[in-house]
Amino acid sequence: MDAATENLQGWRALDRETLSQFRETIRRFTRERLVPLEEQVAENDEVPEAIIQEMRDLGLFGLTVPEEYGGLGLSSPEEIEIVTELCWASAAFRSLIGINLGVGSQGIVHEGTDAQKKEWLPRIASGDVITSFALTEPDSGSDAAALRTSAVRDGDSYILNGTKRYITNAPYASLITVMARTEPERLPGNRHVSAFLVPADTPGLKIGKKDRKMGQAGAWSADVILDDVRVPASSLLGGVEGRGFKTAMSVLDRGRLNVASVCVGQARRIQYEAVRYACERLQFGKPIAEFQLVQAMLADSQADILAAESLVKQTAERLASGSRVSLEASCVKMFASEMVGRVADRAVQIHGAAGYMRDSVVERLYRDVRVFRIYEGTTQIQQTIIGKDLARRYRSGDLA
Repeated sequence: MDAATENLQGWRALDRETLSQFRETIRRFTRERLVPLEEQVAENDEVPEAIIQEMRDLGLFGLTVPEEYGGLGLSSPEEIEIVTELCWASAAFRSLIGINLGVGSQGIVHEGTDAQKKEWLPRIASGDVITSFALTEPDSGSDAAALRTSAVRDGDSYILNGTKRYITNAPYASLITVMARTEPERLPGNRHVSAFLVPADTPGLKIGKKDRKMGQAGAWSADVILDDVRVPASSLLGGVEGRGFKTAMSVLDRGRLNVASVCVGQARRIQYEAVRYACERLQFGKPIAEFQLVQAMLADSQADILAAESLVKQTAERLASGSRVSLEASCVKMFASEMVGRVADRAVQIHGAAGYMRDSVVERLYRDVRVFRIYEGTTQIQQTIIGKDLARRYRSGDLA
């Protein structure tokens, strides 16, 4: 056993048998409870409260929260196993827990004060607190450090003003991590950006109307408006100004792996629907699955899925072993999000006209997966990150 593998063993929260049993529980929950509700959720644009409670009871909101705070403390490889299984169903269900698994909890785990950890992590783990992460603004997206939302110190408080846009879970959230400027000028290392833990019921904080999106009905997002929102200085994440951007970046690699695992889970489901239809649809007296051009599309999708799955697993294990994986995480997120788009497109093509109808599962999934090429860093941002890192490695002699 090499050193990296030995280190990885120490990162495992669950032994293999327990993890397998948990994964099987999530598999049954997904197929028996979530899949039958997909059309209802899509029609009503809402996940039933009973399902949210079942997800709490299963511990899904606290997968990545350390055990000492009531979570399962899963490592990245364990997390992606569970998330991939969960995402056989509509990604709207995973969206509910996504921020809790990522920056909503991990920002506090890595940068929070002891008081912040004790106050928030147990409730995040239980799902009593659903979190949201407010970074994007009307004029600030990929250039996240250009945000305009301000946080001005006033005695023992900060006063926050600004508008955040497309904020996932904002209508559900009871805790919002708000990124704001604590310095008017852009500083080296983006030290002008700080993070604040803001309860959603704080006076002056308003949630806009729910966004009308292409897909993922039931996964709510909205604007977050901050109008002279006064929060105590103890709300500053980590208690130190200028570390907000660093905090966000520190958990970004794991977040991108999470999104990639969602893409793999969705692709598996889409491929299942494509194969099922190809085997049942008759043309010229036989199933279209017997036609070589249909087989070619199915084969290309299967190879895509296996490649993405292998990349996600390998990179998650390297992350858990302590390796730096920023380049690899960008590659995985880029490949997996583009992959699921290709798989969805082929599935619609295999279904023909039936795949273009609004009552088709693959039509809905086709729309749902389009967003994965946009959030957690667009494909073009990932390409930029990868290209710059490769050039840096070459100049430093680390590429060979």
